[in-house]
Amino acid sequence: MRLERFYRAKQAEVTALRERAERGELPAPYAGQRPDFAGALLRRVPGAPLAVVAEYKRSSPSAGTICDALPVEEAARQYARNGASCLSILTEETWFGGNLEMLRRASDPALYPEAPLPLLRKDFLFDELQVLATAATPASALLLIVRLTPQERTLRLLREKAASFGLASVVEVFDEEDLRIARASGARIIQVNARDLQTLQVDCASCLDLARAHPPREDEIWIAASGIERPSQLREASEAGFRAALVGTALMRGGRPGEALAALLGRKA
Repeated sequence: MRLERFYRAKQAEVTALRERAERGELPAPYAGQRPDFAGALLRRVPGAPLAVVAEYKRSSPSAGTICDALPVEEAARQYARNGASCLSILTEETWFGGNLEMLRRASDPALYPEAPLPLLRKDFLFDELQVLATAATPASALLLIVRLTPQERTLRLLREKAASFGLASVVEVFDEEDLRIARASGARIIQVNARDLQTLQVDCASCLDLARAHPPREDEIWIAASGIERPSQLREASEAGFRAALVGTALMRGGRPGEALAALLGRKA
């Protein structure tokens, strides 16, 4: 199973965190201001059908190397000037070429024309120590994947631990059963991934179908993820009830993510 290889790749990280915890060496929680992630998802640039969480993504198992020459600072700068509502930073190292330091680098206020954008730590997180490690960064949110933590109680505990540090949890689902677990755990920000993490195949129609069959509740914010490349797809997602879309590969491919985001949103770069 492909999801299992992501889980195995994170075991060394969890083991290292456990050893640091035993020595009392875990870093202190970030003391600065965390921009409001949920609030940013409810704001979109004029004329855009929904907010965009623009992703910094160097590579992936499905696409290989996407763009490994562009520093995270430059991507953040371009995204901030071209309509991004939030940034997603892929921090998984083995398969995606990321690291936690990228969150600190992307939080530099000098990169942003106004205030820094909220940052989402996108990774494979399943242990409380990973939440603590995230809390030591300037991230505003972290990703929790139901298929990685399919126990409702575990998912709730991780989400509540994140909230205790001011971190929002984006809870990712793929199908109806995932959604049931996410809702039972108290999730309020729900990301529907059109990519099946077991097969890595993308089915954008299934993402929209889930939202139509089980519409977002009044207190939920839904994000559409994977496979979005065209403005028409943003409109379709908005019509299905999504408030935001997470876009990575389509923006990073080509090395000019700001221009790609502007085109997706129908803006001039």
